[in-house]
Amino acid sequence: MQTVEVTPKVWERILQVRAGHGCACCGRWTPGERAALDLYAPLARRDLGPVTVAQIGQSLDGRVATVTGDARDVSGPEGLAHLHRMRALVDGVLIGVRTAIHDQPQLTVRMCSGPNPARIVVDPRGRLPDDVALFRADGARRIVVQGVARTRPQGVEVVTLPLCDGWLDPAEILAALHDLGLNSVMVEGGGITIARFLEAGLLNRLQVAVSPLLIGGGPQGLTLQSPVARLSDAMRPETRAYGLGPEVVFDCALTPSAAMAWQPVHAARLVAEGARALRVR
Repeated sequence: MQTVEVTPKVWERILQVRAGHGCACCGRWTPGERAALDLYAPLARRDLGPVTVAQIGQSLDGRVATVTGDARDVSGPEGLAHLHRMRALVDGVLIGVRTAIHDQPQLTVRMCSGPNPARIVVDPRGRLPDDVALFRADGARRIVVQGVARTRPQGVEVVTLPLCDGWLDPAEILAALHDLGLNSVMVEGGGITIARFLEAGLLNRLQVAVSPLLIGGGPQGLTLQSPVARLSDAMRPETRAYGLGPEVVFDCALTPSAAMAWQPVHAARLVAEGARALRVR
């Protein structure tokens, strides 16, 4: 497991990568800073095409909240800072309407420097009230993806898609967001929304942040609609583990391109070797 150290120097470089003005492979870094580049640069890079990542924070026993629904302190300070860094590196952050109503998240970047992402809520039946903090005008884009005809406050972008058995198709949601220019999207919650994107094969990366606490009951992090019957059929993504203080982040590459993003130097060498081979022929 690699221990992450996010210094001002390395975070500035990561933001430069996001802006297209820097690379994640050059420079002199401590082992902790190098680990930070390995963890965050795959999200910051814009040369790999559209990226969809999901992030979920949970306890040691796999819970995201107590039986009463209290989820505020599942992630400690390091886990929250990690979440805010991820927000700063993507174009948009997406949540389901249940998470929007129950948790009332702000989806802004407050624990690090960086731009606020677009705030996206998936609201199939138009249940989200118009006075939520997510709709507050603060310069960030605000987007609702819904399956009904309903007007929203001025400045809120509305995407209307057809309902299917009461749900919106994750592939159609993602395609609509790409059409709006949001090519880097983080699915932040809740567990049902993340599971739907995962089962649809739309996630490039999945990050699971585990905090050192035992809750003993309450909702689980991820529950798939089609669980496997045999362990031999389980998903086994290429995974790296990173230590953030007492918390551990499992960074799972779900596609070959996501795994390649960990190795920018190796990828460049492969391209160069391929070009040389063509010239030899």
